[in-house]
Amino acid sequence: MNEPLKLGWREWCALPELGIPAIKAKVDTGAKTSCLHTFSIEPYQEDGASRVRFKVHPLQKNENLVLECTAAVKDERIVSDSGGHKELRYIIETKVLIGDKFRLIEMSLTNRDSMRFRMLLGRRAMEENTLVDPAASYLNGRLRAKSLYGLV
Repeated sequence: MNEPLKLGWREWCALPELGIPAIKAKVDTGAKTSCLHTFSIEPYQEDGASRVRFKVHPLQKNENLVLECTAAVKDERIVSDSGGHKELRYIIETKVLIGDKFRLIEMSLTNRDSMRFRMLLGRRAMEENTLVDPAASYLNGRLRAKSLYGLV
């Protein structure tokens, strides 16, 4: 049997299909779907398919680093945030890399400027062979994120 993916309450992740080599995520078993902090969200059509382009500040406390991403739109859903506010959000599907394990996850796109973490890893991303230790952090290693973005 495969060894389970072990997560602390926060972990470093990569979203390679979006060109994001490092982003800190809060592991949130209370959230159904994962969520990415985005802004300047713009839907468009390409070859008859719905797509979305958006910008990301991948590092906390760094508004100068901006990545531009595009993805296919999987769905649009009403999502409730932690305060109970409902919002229509674009849903994309992308691979997340945590440690040495890839997972295909759904992720909603919204502005999380007021939140501490740029990404939430929701429970659907953890349904397959995952253990969460709420007392631990970075069980899959700490990344030198600034060096991955050339900010050393």
